[in-house]
Amino acid sequence: MAKQVKSRIKLLIEGGNAVPGQKIGPVLGQAGVNIGQFVQNFNEKTKDRRGVLVPTILTVYDDRTYDLEFKQPPVSFLILKALNIAKGSATANTKKVGKLAWSKVLEIAKQKLPDLNTNKLDSAANIIAGTAKSMGVEVTGK
Repeated sequence: MAKQVKSRIKLLIEGGNAVPGQKIGPVLGQAGVNIGQFVQNFNEKTKDRRGVLVPTILTVYDDRTYDLEFKQPPVSFLILKALNIAKGSATANTKKVGKLAWSKVLEIAKQKLPDLNTNKLDSAANIIAGTAKSMGVEVTGK
């Protein structure tokens, strides 16, 4: 007999660096998840992704067991990392914070493709370019 799903929780935690604090403690506590066990399990499974934001889907079952599903980092995080800047522009249409080559956009699109709602690399690249534009990043060389 299949386990009954109690809840599905989306978390955004830095890989290998989960701590039972203000961000995840209350959410996990309400779902009935053992926080210490979750932190240890998460850190072990994401130790190779240190310093990278890891979107995580936590499926909690009635018997208090859970499954973890890891996604690729957010597009905005990947763009900021590629440009080595701290944040995007507050006024993206007037103040540009950097330039991103089309080859780098394609590289990010390849990495993010499994999480996007398209199977085509060109469409994924256009999604990445749109996100970059909304962050005040100019995409060059298409």
